[in-house]
Amino acid sequence: MVTNEIVQRLKRVMGAEELKEIEPHVNGLGAIRVPMAGIVNYRQVSEKFADIIRENGGEIQLGTKVEKIHEEADGVIIETSRGTLKARMVINCAGLHSDRVAAAAGYKTDMKIVPFRGEYFNLKPEKRYLVKHLIYPVPNPKFPFLGVHFTRMIGGEVDAGPNAVLSFKREGYKKTDFNAKDLAKVLSYGGFWKLASKFMREGLDEYVRSFSKAQFTKSLQELIPENQEDDLIPAPAGVRAQALRDDGNMVDDFHIIMGKKTVHVCNAPSPAATASIEIGKEVVSRIPDQAHLLTAVLN
Repeated sequence: MVTNEIVQRLKRVMGAEELKEIEPHVNGLGAIRVPMAGIVNYRQVSEKFADIIRENGGEIQLGTKVEKIHEEADGVIIETSRGTLKARMVINCAGLHSDRVAAAAGYKTDMKIVPFRGEYFNLKPEKRYLVKHLIYPVPNPKFPFLGVHFTRMIGGEVDAGPNAVLSFKREGYKKTDFNAKDLAKVLSYGGFWKLASKFMREGLDEYVRSFSKAQFTKSLQELIPENQEDDLIPAPAGVRAQALRDDGNMVDDFHIIMGKKTVHVCNAPSPAATASIEIGKEVVSRIPDQAHLLTAVLN
């Protein structure tokens, strides 16, 4: 078992000279090295989860929309686009749609999911030597997003990015993706405008980087000056399901709402994928009379 104390001992502050020894192309006055940091192929992790579910008698229904949830004394009725289901307990981990699923069960919260698209580039193969580890900037405490960074992937590829721009669709992975209902929900939400007013300048800078490869490159050059615009190849984007409160503050921690027969994971910020097993344990531990499930998870 790895405790926080062990992790803290393994972190090490380095000066500029030592930083250059392990990352010779990085521009920095120093760094914190975390040898335990790493990545996984999360597609394969997800496929393994799916295998485990099926092996234990579970069923996965893709392309199925939850329309209404009714909590009753002896279980839960779920109305979906593919018929009605009944369960003893429902766990909502719907990510970009988690607030809507919670609302379908009758739970109103003081937050909404606002989608932010993170756009990436890959370093072209002949420039991958510029990055040997995971390289992150010092966070800006005044801005809620981390900023561009470099990630060496399992297959040797190097991701560069992301920026953070408002997505005009909950699942808007492309600049051209648009859904009038999704956008109207965001633009009519007071919490969004309170956030936007606080970070208007930073938000505009993010949009400039979205449409200007030169400006995106300039941001990356703060970490690796040798990186050039021609070194970057467009890569798939991701969408962050960010929970935003009515007062304009982002929910920066995991947020779980307990219903009578439902559990709603309404915010799972990065590193949600990395922490997915621990989140699962936490969810199960909150379900009354389900200690046997926690034992199964731990095993």
